[in-house]
Amino acid sequence: MEKEYTYEDYENTAKWLIKRINRQPLVAVICGSGLGGLTDKLTETQVFNYSDIPNFPQSTVPGHAGRLVFGLLNGKACVMMQGRFHMYEGYSLSKVTFPVRVFKLMNVETLVVTNAAGGLNPKFEVGDIMLIRDHINLPGLCGQNPLRGPNEDRFGVRFPPMSDAYDRNMRHIAHSVWNQMGEQRELQEGTYVMVAGPNFETVAECSLLQKLGADAVGMSTVPEVIVARHCGLRVFGFSLITNKVITNYESLEKANHEEVLEAGKQAAQKLEQFISNLMASIPQVKA
Repeated sequence: MEKEYTYEDYENTAKWLIKRINRQPLVAVICGSGLGGLTDKLTETQVFNYSDIPNFPQSTVPGHAGRLVFGLLNGKACVMMQGRFHMYEGYSLSKVTFPVRVFKLMNVETLVVTNAAGGLNPKFEVGDIMLIRDHINLPGLCGQNPLRGPNEDRFGVRFPPMSDAYDRNMRHIAHSVWNQMGEQRELQEGTYVMVAGPNFETVAECSLLQKLGADAVGMSTVPEVIVARHCGLRVFGFSLITNKVITNYESLEKANHEEVLEAGKQAAQKLEQFISNLMASIPQVKA
Protein backbone atom coordinates (compact mmCIF):
# COMPACT_ATOMS: atom_id res chain seq x y z
CA MET A 1 0.00 0.00 0.00
CA GLU A 2 1.26 3.49 -0.87
CA LYS A 3 2.75 5.41 2.05
CA GLU A 4 0.68 8.39 3.18
CA TYR A 5 2.47 11.67 3.79
CA THR A 6 3.13 12.83 7.35
CA TYR A 7 3.04 16.43 8.56
CA GLU A 8 6.83 16.24 8.75
CA ASP A 9 7.04 15.31 5.03
CA TYR A 10 5.16 18.49 4.08
CA GLU A 11 7.29 20.48 6.52
CA ASN A 12 10.59 19.11 5.18
CA THR A 13 9.66 19.98 1.59
CA ALA A 14 8.53 23.49 2.60
CA LYS A 15 11.78 24.08 4.53
CA TRP A 16 13.86 22.79 1.60
CA LEU A 17 12.18 25.29 -0.74
CA ILE A 18 12.21 28.23 1.71
CA LYS A 19 15.98 27.79 2.13
CA ARG A 20 16.50 28.17 -1.64
CA ILE A 21 14.11 30.96 -2.68
CA ASN A 22 14.74 34.70 -2.66
CA ARG A 23 11.27 35.72 -1.50
CA GLN A 24 8.24 34.10 0.13
CA PRO A 25 5.29 33.72 -2.27
CA LEU A 26 1.86 35.00 -1.22
CA VAL A 27 0.00 33.47 -4.18
CA ALA A 28 0.25 29.98 -5.67
CA VAL A 29 -1.05 29.24 -9.18
CA ILE A 30 -1.70 25.74 -10.52
CA CYS A 31 -1.36 25.84 -14.31
CA GLY A 32 -3.68 23.43 -16.16
CA SER A 33 -3.15 21.64 -19.48
CA GLY A 34 -1.47 23.96 -21.97
CA LEU A 35 -1.49 26.90 -19.53
CA GLY A 36 2.12 26.61 -18.35
CA GLY A 37 3.01 29.63 -20.51
CA LEU A 38 1.78 31.81 -17.65
CA THR A 39 5.21 31.31 -16.08
CA ASP A 40 6.73 33.31 -18.97
CA LYS A 41 5.09 36.41 -17.50
CA LEU A 42 7.03 36.01 -14.24
CA THR A 43 10.11 38.15 -13.57
CA GLU A 44 13.08 37.41 -11.27
CA THR A 45 12.32 33.69 -11.64
CA GLN A 46 13.73 30.72 -9.79
CA VAL A 47 12.93 27.31 -11.27
CA PHE A 48 12.94 23.88 -9.61
CA ASN A 49 12.23 20.63 -11.43
CA TYR A 50 9.75 18.44 -9.56
CA SER A 51 12.33 15.63 -9.73
CA ASP A 52 14.74 17.72 -7.60
CA ILE A 53 12.24 18.61 -4.85
CA PRO A 54 12.05 16.19 -1.91
CA ASN A 55 8.77 14.17 -1.79
CA PHE A 56 7.35 15.83 -4.96
CA PRO A 57 5.49 13.52 -7.39
CA GLN A 58 6.33 13.67 -11.13
CA SER A 59 3.96 14.94 -13.84
CA THR A 60 3.60 12.49 -16.77
CA VAL A 61 1.03 14.25 -18.98
CA PRO A 62 1.78 16.15 -22.25
CA GLY A 63 1.22 19.88 -21.66
CA HIS A 64 2.49 19.62 -18.06
CA ALA A 65 6.19 20.55 -17.85
CA GLY A 66 6.82 19.44 -14.26
CA ARG A 67 8.47 22.54 -12.77
CA LEU A 68 7.87 24.82 -9.81
CA VAL A 69 8.55 28.44 -10.79
CA PHE A 70 8.92 31.27 -8.27
CA GLY A 71 8.92 34.95 -9.25
CA LEU A 72 7.01 38.21 -9.45
CA LEU A 73 3.82 38.65 -11.47
CA ASN A 74 2.56 42.21 -11.69
CA GLY A 75 4.39 43.01 -8.46
CA LYS A 76 3.01 40.01 -6.54
CA ALA A 77 5.32 37.28 -5.22
CA CYS A 78 4.08 33.99 -6.72
CA VAL A 79 4.85 30.34 -7.05
CA MET A 80 3.47 28.51 -10.10
CA MET A 81 3.05 24.82 -10.70
CA GLN A 82 3.91 24.27 -14.36
CA GLY A 83 2.09 20.95 -14.48
CA ARG A 84 -0.20 19.30 -11.95
CA PHE A 85 -0.86 15.70 -10.88
CA HIS A 86 -3.98 13.64 -11.64
CA MET A 87 -5.80 10.61 -10.30
CA TYR A 88 -5.67 9.00 -13.74
CA GLU A 89 -1.85 8.97 -13.63
CA GLY A 90 -2.22 6.41 -10.85
CA TYR A 91 -1.45 8.84 -8.04
CA SER A 92 -3.24 8.74 -4.70
CA LEU A 93 -5.12 11.94 -3.85
CA SER A 94 -2.58 12.69 -1.12
CA LYS A 95 0.06 12.87 -3.89
CA VAL A 96 -2.21 14.86 -6.20
CA THR A 97 -2.68 17.48 -3.47
CA PHE A 98 0.78 17.30 -1.85
CA PRO A 99 2.00 20.71 -3.14
CA VAL A 100 -1.01 22.57 -1.69
CA ARG A 101 -0.10 21.78 1.91
CA VAL A 102 3.53 22.60 1.17
CA PHE A 103 2.38 26.02 -0.07
CA LYS A 104 0.39 26.50 3.14
CA LEU A 105 3.51 25.84 5.21
CA MET A 106 5.36 28.38 3.05
CA ASN A 107 2.81 31.01 4.18
CA VAL A 108 1.01 31.23 0.83
CA GLU A 109 -2.39 32.87 1.38
CA THR A 110 -4.21 32.45 -1.95
CA LEU A 111 -4.45 29.54 -4.38
CA VAL A 112 -5.43 30.21 -8.00
CA VAL A 113 -6.49 27.07 -9.91
CA THR A 114 -6.72 26.84 -13.69
CA ASN A 115 -7.70 23.98 -15.97
CA ALA A 116 -8.66 23.08 -19.52
CA ALA A 117 -12.27 21.88 -19.56
CA GLY A 118 -15.02 20.70 -21.86
CA GLY A 119 -17.99 23.05 -22.21
CA LEU A 120 -21.25 21.47 -21.02
CA ASN A 121 -23.20 24.72 -21.04
CA PRO A 122 -24.58 25.14 -24.59
CA LYS A 123 -23.98 28.90 -24.37
CA PHE A 124 -20.22 28.40 -24.03
CA GLU A 125 -17.87 28.69 -27.00
CA VAL A 126 -14.37 27.25 -27.41
CA GLY A 127 -11.96 29.84 -26.03
CA ASP A 128 -14.34 31.13 -23.34
CA ILE A 129 -13.06 31.57 -19.81
CA MET A 130 -15.31 30.31 -17.02
CA LEU A 131 -14.86 31.68 -13.53
CA ILE A 132 -15.50 28.72 -11.22
CA ARG A 133 -18.37 29.50 -8.85
CA ASP A 134 -18.79 25.98 -7.46
CA HIS A 135 -17.87 22.37 -8.16
CA ILE A 136 -19.33 18.87 -8.17
CA ASN A 137 -16.86 16.31 -6.88
CA LEU A 138 -18.01 13.10 -8.56
CA PRO A 139 -15.06 10.96 -7.35
CA GLY A 140 -15.61 12.40 -3.85
CA LEU A 141 -19.27 11.40 -3.87
CA CYS A 142 -18.02 7.86 -4.58
CA GLY A 143 -15.50 7.85 -1.71
CA GLN A 144 -12.38 9.24 -3.41
CA ASN A 145 -11.78 12.31 -1.25
CA PRO A 146 -8.33 13.80 -0.46
CA LEU A 147 -9.36 14.26 3.20
CA ARG A 148 -10.20 10.57 3.65
CA GLY A 149 -8.32 8.92 6.51
CA PRO A 150 -7.13 10.34 9.85
CA ASN A 151 -7.51 14.13 10.05
CA GLU A 152 -4.38 16.24 10.53
CA ASP A 153 -5.64 18.89 12.95
CA ARG A 154 -2.61 21.12 12.31
CA PHE A 155 -3.99 21.74 8.82
CA GLY A 156 -7.72 21.95 9.50
CA VAL A 157 -10.92 20.58 11.02
CA ARG A 158 -12.35 17.11 10.43
CA PHE A 159 -15.48 18.34 8.62
CA PRO A 160 -14.62 21.46 6.60
CA PRO A 161 -17.46 23.32 4.84
CA MET A 162 -17.26 23.68 1.05
CA SER A 163 -20.24 25.98 0.47
CA ASP A 164 -17.79 28.90 0.22
CA ALA A 165 -14.97 27.07 -1.57
CA TYR A 166 -14.48 29.76 -4.26
CA ASP A 167 -13.93 33.20 -2.75
CA ARG A 168 -16.89 35.51 -3.46
CA ASN A 169 -14.90 38.73 -3.15
CA MET A 170 -12.30 37.52 -5.65
CA ARG A 171 -15.07 36.56 -8.09
CA HIS A 172 -16.41 40.13 -7.94
CA ILE A 173 -12.89 41.49 -8.51
CA ALA A 174 -12.40 39.10 -11.45
CA HIS A 175 -15.53 40.39 -13.20
CA SER A 176 -14.40 43.97 -12.67
CA VAL A 177 -10.89 43.29 -14.06
CA TRP A 178 -12.37 41.40 -17.04
CA ASN A 179 -14.66 44.33 -17.89
CA GLN A 180 -11.67 46.69 -17.83
CA MET A 181 -9.91 44.44 -20.38
CA GLY A 182 -12.68 45.13 -22.91
CA GLU A 183 -12.95 41.58 -24.23
CA GLN A 184 -15.70 40.83 -26.77
CA ARG A 185 -16.89 37.65 -25.03
CA GLU A 186 -18.21 38.05 -21.49
CA LEU A 187 -16.52 36.26 -18.61
CA GLN A 188 -18.57 33.13 -18.04
CA GLU A 189 -19.28 31.84 -14.53
CA GLY A 190 -20.43 28.38 -13.55
CA THR A 191 -20.03 24.99 -11.93
CA TYR A 192 -17.11 22.70 -12.72
CA VAL A 193 -17.63 18.94 -12.43
CA MET A 194 -14.68 16.63 -11.89
CA VAL A 195 -14.58 13.16 -13.42
CA ALA A 196 -11.70 10.75 -12.82
CA GLY A 197 -10.66 10.25 -16.48
CA PRO A 198 -8.52 9.56 -18.42
CA ASN A 199 -11.13 8.78 -21.10
CA PHE A 200 -13.33 11.59 -22.37
CA GLU A 201 -17.03 11.27 -21.54
CA THR A 202 -19.68 9.32 -23.41
CA VAL A 203 -22.71 11.10 -24.89
CA ALA A 204 -24.90 9.70 -22.11
CA GLU A 205 -22.44 10.86 -19.44
CA CYS A 206 -22.36 14.37 -20.90
CA SER A 207 -26.17 14.49 -20.83
CA LEU A 208 -26.13 13.33 -17.19
CA LEU A 209 -23.57 15.98 -16.20
CA GLN A 210 -25.67 18.69 -17.84
CA LYS A 211 -28.72 17.48 -15.91
CA LEU A 212 -26.66 17.69 -12.69
CA GLY A 213 -26.23 21.41 -13.37
CA ALA A 214 -22.56 21.41 -14.41
CA ASP A 215 -21.29 23.97 -16.93
CA ALA A 216 -17.81 22.55 -17.57
CA VAL A 217 -16.16 19.15 -17.08
CA GLY A 218 -12.55 18.19 -16.40
CA MET A 219 -10.29 15.67 -14.67
CA SER A 220 -8.55 17.80 -12.04
CA THR A 221 -8.71 20.84 -9.74
CA VAL A 222 -11.30 19.73 -7.16
CA PRO A 223 -8.93 17.71 -4.90
CA GLU A 224 -6.51 20.66 -4.68
CA VAL A 225 -9.37 23.05 -3.89
CA ILE A 226 -10.70 20.81 -1.10
CA VAL A 227 -7.27 20.51 0.53
CA ALA A 228 -6.63 24.25 0.13
CA ARG A 229 -9.91 25.14 1.84
CA HIS A 230 -9.27 22.53 4.55
CA CYS A 231 -6.04 24.32 5.47
CA GLY A 232 -7.53 27.82 5.24
CA LEU A 233 -6.24 29.09 1.89
CA ARG A 234 -8.38 31.51 -0.11
CA VAL A 235 -9.25 29.94 -3.47
CA PHE A 236 -10.49 31.12 -6.83
CA GLY A 237 -10.12 29.63 -10.27
CA PHE A 238 -10.86 29.46 -13.98
CA SER A 239 -11.65 26.88 -16.63
CA LEU A 240 -10.49 27.54 -20.16
CA ILE A 241 -13.14 25.99 -22.43
CA THR A 242 -11.04 24.08 -24.96
CA ASN A 243 -13.75 21.90 -26.51
CA LYS A 244 -17.52 21.52 -26.50
CA VAL A 245 -18.74 18.15 -25.25
CA ILE A 246 -20.50 15.77 -27.64
CA THR A 247 -24.19 15.46 -26.75
CA ASN A 248 -25.50 14.17 -30.07
CA TYR A 249 -25.22 10.57 -31.28
CA GLU A 250 -25.23 11.78 -34.89
CA SER A 251 -22.08 13.86 -34.36
CA LEU A 252 -18.87 12.59 -35.99
CA GLU A 253 -16.66 14.78 -33.77
CA LYS A 254 -14.42 13.24 -31.12
CA ALA A 255 -12.63 14.92 -28.23
CA ASN A 256 -8.85 14.41 -28.07
CA HIS A 257 -6.04 15.77 -25.91
CA GLU A 258 -4.05 17.24 -28.81
CA GLU A 259 -7.03 19.39 -29.83
CA VAL A 260 -7.49 20.45 -26.21
CA LEU A 261 -3.86 21.61 -26.10
CA GLU A 262 -4.15 23.37 -29.47
CA ALA A 263 -7.35 25.20 -28.52
CA GLY A 264 -5.74 26.01 -25.20
CA LYS A 265 -2.71 27.48 -26.96
CA GLN A 266 -4.89 29.86 -28.97
CA ALA A 267 -6.91 31.08 -25.99
CA ALA A 268 -4.30 30.74 -23.24
CA GLN A 269 -2.75 34.16 -23.82
CA LYS A 270 -6.05 35.79 -22.94
CA LEU A 271 -6.29 33.84 -19.66
CA GLU A 272 -2.61 34.50 -18.88
CA GLN A 273 -3.08 38.26 -19.36
CA PHE A 274 -6.25 38.13 -17.26
CA ILE A 275 -4.51 36.40 -14.34
CA SER A 276 -1.58 38.79 -14.62
CA ASN A 277 -3.97 41.77 -14.40
CA LEU A 278 -5.78 40.16 -11.47
CA MET A 279 -2.58 39.74 -9.42
CA ALA A 280 -2.41 43.41 -8.52
CA SER A 281 -5.98 43.20 -7.13
CA ILE A 282 -5.51 40.22 -4.80
CA PRO A 283 -5.69 41.69 -1.29
CA GLN A 284 -3.22 40.41 1.28
CA VAL A 285 -4.92 38.34 3.97
CA LYS A 286 -2.48 39.23 6.74
CA ALA A 287 -1.65 42.89 6.33
